Amino acid sequence: STFDVAVVGAGIVGLASAWELIQRHPALTFAVLEKEMEPAHHQSGHNSGVIHSGIYYTPGSLKAKLCVQGAALCYKYCDQKGIPYKQCGKLIVAVEQEEIPRLKALYERGLQNNVRGLKLIGAKEIREKEPFCRGLMAIDSPYTGIVDYKQVAQSYAEDFQAAGGTILMDFEVTNMEMARESSSESEDGKAELSLPFATVLPK
Repeated sequence: STFDVAVVGAGIVGLASAWELIQRHPALTFAVLEKEMEPAHHQSGHNSGVIHSGIYYTPGSLKAKLCVQGAALCYKYCDQKGIPYKQCGKLIVAVEQEEIPRLKALYERGLQNNVRGLKLIGAKEIREKEPFCRGLMAIDSPYTGIVDYKQVAQSYAEDFQAAGGTILMDFEVTNMEMARESSSESEDGKAELSLPFATVLPK
């Protein structure tokens, strides 16, 4: 088969990218190529599963914006699709006095990143939230969660296929050939561009 666009790898990034592309360009044909027998077989299916809240990144950075907005969108998507998750929250704990200034700086960073629900708590509240934890002060991040990203990736795959995309499993890319870019001027004065393309062969 011939496709306008082929995404190599059915991990969560490849599937999410393919799904977004097919929504933006429904007139094109899309395929996702995966060498394994199932999606999310590697890193996407073997990670901590944390939905990070966005505390740690530099305020105003793209990483900070992506993390904060991505967490909200992840919860929303899981709700829409019925994917189970646990919004368990997280404590970032200072156990020694000299760690408190760094903890407060991290808290201020989280506020600047618009992380929802952050608050500083003391030793008593730490024990109430987590009886096996001891500390002087902690950041309580209630919107940190966990999810099975393999289920999320599988849902992306289903969305992509429902939109007309094709996923080829047990299909390893063994060769790519890049064509030269060339442009020409059409009769109506508009430039036409011949984009690079790749040919792929199954194993």
